[in-house]
Amino acid sequence: MNEVQTQEEKVIVFQLNEEEYGVPVQQVGSIERMQHITRVPQTSDFVKGVINLRGVVTPIIDLRARFNLEEREHSHSTRIIITHIEDMAVGLIVDEANDVIDIPPEAIEPAPEVVGTVHVEYIRGVAKLDKRLLILLNLPKVLSADEVDELKSIER
Repeated sequence: MNEVQTQEEKVIVFQLNEEEYGVPVQQVGSIERMQHITRVPQTSDFVKGVINLRGVVTPIIDLRARFNLEEREHSHSTRIIITHIEDMAVGLIVDEANDVIDIPPEAIEPAPEVVGTVHVEYIRGVAKLDKRLLILLNLPKVLSADEVDELKSIER
């Protein structure tokens, strides 16, 4: 009998511009409240700077800017999701992070050609759950190799 992936995938759900996104829970270190971000000169527009997170200098990326969405004032629900990309902690600013859900493998479909304003290479798939449509991010693709190098130079 063929082994089919039957394992549910646990994802952290977050919002950007009324859309819901998911990242695998094993790629997330923590979810933090918005805090003071120290600007770093001569970095990409979407790199907002760094925070000192429990003694670790962590680069912070604004996902709205990364996905070319209009900027919005941070609110009490704005969060920083600390993710692990290529052995490095990177914080992602999102509008809201409020859910951990299990997604059955049959609910995940390949990424369509166009998903709103997010580049298709950033997307690993789309999960259809009841009335929800969840865009599953491919975190390692959200940053190019050059951008990861830029962040690593900030970290030092």
